[in-house]
Amino acid sequence: MGSVAQIHSVKGSADRLDSASRRLVRTLAARGIDDASLRAFGEVPRHRFVPAAMAEFAYQDIPLPIAEGQTISQPYVVAWMIRAAGVKPGQRVLEVGTGSGYAAAIASRIAAEVYSVERHRALAEGARVLLASLGYDNVHVLHADGTRGWSEHAPYDAILVAAGGPSVPAALLDQLAPGGALVMPVGPADEQTLVRVRRDERGGLAREELGDVRFVPLVGEHGWSPTSRASDAAVVALMGECVQPFENVELAELDALLERIGTARVVLLGEATHGTHEFYRMRARISRALIERHGFQAVAIEGDWPDAARVNRYARHLPPASVPWRPFSRFPTWMWRNEDVRLFAEWLRVHNGKMDPERPTGFYGLDLYSLFTSADAVLRYLDQEDPEAALVARARYGLLTPWQTDPVAYGRAVAAGRFESCEAKVAQVLVDLLARRLDHAAQDGERFLDAAENARVVADAEAYYRAMYRGNVASWNLRDRHMADTLGALLEFLGPDAKVVVWAHNSHVGDATATEMGAEGEHTLGQLCRAGLGPDAVRLIGFGTDHGTVIAASNWGEPHEVKRVRPADPRSYEGLCHRAQIPGFVLPLRQARREVLRDELTAPRLERAIGVIYRPETELQSHYFRASLPRQFDEWIWFDRTTALRPLGSGRSEPGLPETYPFAL
Repeated sequence: MGSVAQIHSVKGSADRLDSASRRLVRTLAARGIDDASLRAFGEVPRHRFVPAAMAEFAYQDIPLPIAEGQTISQPYVVAWMIRAAGVKPGQRVLEVGTGSGYAAAIASRIAAEVYSVERHRALAEGARVLLASLGYDNVHVLHADGTRGWSEHAPYDAILVAAGGPSVPAALLDQLAPGGALVMPVGPADEQTLVRVRRDERGGLAREELGDVRFVPLVGEHGWSPTSRASDAAVVALMGECVQPFENVELAELDALLERIGTARVVLLGEATHGTHEFYRMRARISRALIERHGFQAVAIEGDWPDAARVNRYARHLPPASVPWRPFSRFPTWMWRNEDVRLFAEWLRVHNGKMDPERPTGFYGLDLYSLFTSADAVLRYLDQEDPEAALVARARYGLLTPWQTDPVAYGRAVAAGRFESCEAKVAQVLVDLLARRLDHAAQDGERFLDAAENARVVADAEAYYRAMYRGNVASWNLRDRHMADTLGALLEFLGPDAKVVVWAHNSHVGDATATEMGAEGEHTLGQLCRAGLGPDAVRLIGFGTDHGTVIAASNWGEPHEVKRVRPADPRSYEGLCHRAQIPGFVLPLRQARREVLRDELTAPRLERAIGVIYRPETELQSHYFRASLPRQFDEWIWFDRTTALRPLGSGRSEPGLPETYPFAL
């Protein structure tokens, strides 16, 4: 018999999963999913259909990896396909691609019978056992080539294909009943469209396209061949011919890279983790070259506007700010309070000291977490420039004051209906301030820019904390749209010839349309820049590593640790790069010299992303996603082995400097 502590632990875990399940249902309801499907999603325990190590992520509206290199689909996509196929009670449904059995279980709560075909024997047998143990006796699983369907039980009222093929297999259409609908992704591996084919009562077929998606390949007699790709050894050999190798950051030859950047106005420099020294050091080297040789006027980071303003003032020899608060003090502090950023700030200060003071190079923040710090900055500006407007703004911002120590609780309270949203009143401060643009922008210059962008932060942060309870996609998109809008305002302020370099994570820098996140409806800063400025005005540069050490935490808000980065999964882009056995290199993706190399790299593979949280024990499940590298980035910079960042205060090379240097008073 278990102890009382064990019993409470199990109960607590069950309660958390139940709460997460209800939150998923609310997320799907907000996206327009019908009541019958919502009941099914509320009933089916998704955590039973994912690897045990992934249970904590089971009720997020995201796809997750399972065995055999396959995925369990995003819940919204499952619901979308069921709705598109018109699945109803009493119907017979065919599913191609059982996976772990989750989508079949959902469909079985609506339809009368579900017949599911899976080509991987281990997945088919595992799904059959699990579905039976959960009592889903109206789901039947067959291990076979799904592109042939399951003719024994045809015709079907609805056919759902959970893998992307080159075309709709005729064998499946032959098994579609009059009045029925087939839904499946069609197109190459990196660019699929969800297609619906309806059969009318006379047998005629009508096809329509529903939207862009990204699924694993449909392999079989009437799909893709499992041997159609070149061997990894051949791809590695081609990479060796096309890359520009270097031994370390300081020895890297950047002339060719800078030439390819050409006349781009915005260069986005990524990172595969938030805690790797080599990524920061290389971004600093490239940024210095862009500033010195190409006249870039600003570095914009994935950090908060008021925090970055402290570095900006220091780097531009401006008087220190008068308000005593410690910038870059929220979790994760090491992201910008580290030795590499300090060294770059020092270089930027020296550089600006030599240049025309009318054209300094600034340092700016693009992120939106500084809700209350930004509100205070807006009020201080208005106190000086328009005291009457300051009184109005103070009353509007004051509605948020009770949530100052926990803005997440504000979003929770609004979502639960316990507190009225402050959206309109908070946003009105920004509207009022921007209405003064013509009167104040010219005379106040950067002071007005600072106030306007802080007001934008408050408005978007208020929306962000509410969006957190509508689902991952809504909050992610709001954040990246905010960063894109802030970057656009900075470019406008700096002038028509302005050039800006951006430092952010690969997941923001890369084009989301080339990743499975894009198929889920997410967009990214890099994608928005390409769309807004044009692909020739933007360069997206990603970074990767195989192994080494990294600064990260195990859970949000916990102290950072130096963690060992596990060697990359052999099936991933990182695994491919590691097999090239080159310590470091730059790989041009936009201008790959060998057509076959670009084609082979374009076919989606796994790609690793480590944020401020790193859990090596669940790495495959929690830190990998599928992407098409040449469509995601223009360049790829590789370090086979990397080392952890050194946070400020952990033994600087210049003793005697104050702890807050160079970010505070």
